[in-house]
Amino acid sequence: QVQLVESGGGLVQAGGSLRLSCAASGRTISTYAMGWFRQAPGKERESVAAISRNSLFTYYADSVKGRFTISSDNAKNRMYLQMNSLKPEDTAVYYCAVGPVWYANPVPNHFSSWGQGTQVTVSS
Repeated sequence: QVQLVESGGGLVQAGGSLRLSCAASGRTISTYAMGWFRQAPGKERESVAAISRNSLFTYYADSVKGRFTISSDNAKNRMYLQMNSLKPEDTAVYYCAVGPVWYANPVPNHFSSWGQGTQVTVSS
């Protein structure tokens, strides 16, 4: 079982940037499909970005394309989400997760291990 811990959330003004980090322990996350998800109050958890185990494939939600970048550092057993040009509608709790299989259109049910989440708040 892999344990995941997110960090890097916070309060930022619209147009600003944040970099979320997800530290893994217990297993090497490079053997998994990896993803970032978010959940705003009163809304369902949604996929934000994902990357395949060999980093050959990536997925981005339409709402974040061109603004967010997912990456992983196998040596540090971490994955990241660089978020630029943030908008108030990006406000949510952000979660990292890993799963055994890569899907071209990943959804939360495809991922089996989750972090506890980190709050991102974007002020207008």
